[in-house]
Amino acid sequence: MYSLLENLHFRSLIRNFASNMANKEKTMYVCEHCGQESAKWIGKCPSCGQWNTFKEIKVADTRKQVAATAAAASAGHQLRQNKVLRLKDISSHDDPRIDMHDAELNRVLGGGLVPGSIVLLGGEPGIGKSTLTLQTMLNICDQQTTGEGRRVLYVSGEESAHQLKMRAGRISSSESLDNFMILCENSLEAIFQHVKEVQPELLVVDSIQTIATEDVESSAGSIAQVRECASALLRFAKTSGVPVILIGHITKEGTLAGPKILEHIVDTVIQFEGDQHYMYRILRSIKNRFGSTSELGIYEMQQTGLRQVSNPSELLLTENHDGLSGVAISSAIEGVRPFLVETQALVSSAAYGTPQRSATGFDQRRLNMLLAVLEKRVGFKLMQKDVFLNIAGGLRVTDMAMDLSVIAAVLSSNVDTPIEEGWCMAGEVGLSGEVRPVARIEQRISEAEKLGFQHIIIPKYNISGLNRKKFSIELVPVRKVEEALRALFG
Repeated sequence: MYSLLENLHFRSLIRNFASNMANKEKTMYVCEHCGQESAKWIGKCPSCGQWNTFKEIKVADTRKQVAATAAAASAGHQLRQNKVLRLKDISSHDDPRIDMHDAELNRVLGGGLVPGSIVLLGGEPGIGKSTLTLQTMLNICDQQTTGEGRRVLYVSGEESAHQLKMRAGRISSSESLDNFMILCENSLEAIFQHVKEVQPELLVVDSIQTIATEDVESSAGSIAQVRECASALLRFAKTSGVPVILIGHITKEGTLAGPKILEHIVDTVIQFEGDQHYMYRILRSIKNRFGSTSELGIYEMQQTGLRQVSNPSELLLTENHDGLSGVAISSAIEGVRPFLVETQALVSSAAYGTPQRSATGFDQRRLNMLLAVLEKRVGFKLMQKDVFLNIAGGLRVTDMAMDLSVIAAVLSSNVDTPIEEGWCMAGEVGLSGEVRPVARIEQRISEAEKLGFQHIIIPKYNISGLNRKKFSIELVPVRKVEEALRALFG
């Protein structure tokens, strides 16, 4: 009898221990820099090599979140049933994209918003993320008069409904926006509850760092909260087919706040950038599963919102630099759009022992390489000179065809001789001083000709196969940097 009671007591202890282990919260460590996961803390990340970047997070019970997300999606949205398909049985046609009624945003997204996708919009505080999103959502809802209006739910975790109303009144004059609904909420479970009632066709969350779920015992904005909330919204978007737009903050290093895995979760990552002291804003695609990542959109910040800049070269039309040294115009291409970029350089004697090298909007390492080419191949001594480079308008350009204009602007400032008006250039400079060919030279020439330039310097290798008679602008082919500088300064 005693042995039987002892056996029952032992079994009870085993069941209690198993129950406690099942209910115990699981923890893991995630690298803040690259998103690498580990079961234990590591001093140096084996993926990115950074030190002391692993942070402990609590892993929520994904079964509860899956059930909650499925319940939210099933209320008014038909769930997509997944099954095994043969490759030949899969239709190759693309899903119809949602027109954002914004040509710049449509271009960056790859032609529009894909149903069931999740988009992350990042940018510095005050750069205009919320203004761009609110303006776009108002335009989508305003199309209901033509039968194209969509039901939008705008979830704000930072601003009150009164603040959003004031901003909407400033950037839109339409009063017939019955399909645009605002929710000021920070709880993920409450958001899904309202999604059941509203049944939106498009969901906006501003911002993902302010949303928290009850399944994770940490404050909003922590790594665990951002990770779990983004994963739950991703499951909702994929199961219901409702596209979700997330607005995220960036850190002082310029990266999106939260774990790096947040960028892997979403389908598209676009960044809104620009200097707050300038009126122009750049919308750049960092990751896009449904389009190209080389596209960019340009906006102008105004009192009534953001204005689309359909002709990026108009950034150059407001200034007249005739007679000023250190200014060169380059024909650059970002994505599929050519536009003219103004390169400004200042060369002066080093006031201190070590010369300074500074570049704004241009890769500083490439600037150092171009200065070495200018000194070694052309013979201009810049070793004891300070060199400052700036791309006008607050732009950040990565086109290699900017090399020739950078060298021309630096030399113009060094000898204090201005480049004659009407000259434009495009060409990549190699380490041996040769001017290498660039892609899509005809579009670059056409853009310069359209804006009234009389001469354009291009690589000699791009002349072959080019119909020179179709252009009224004078083409000046060069093979080396010395030839380009001789054409500019005589």
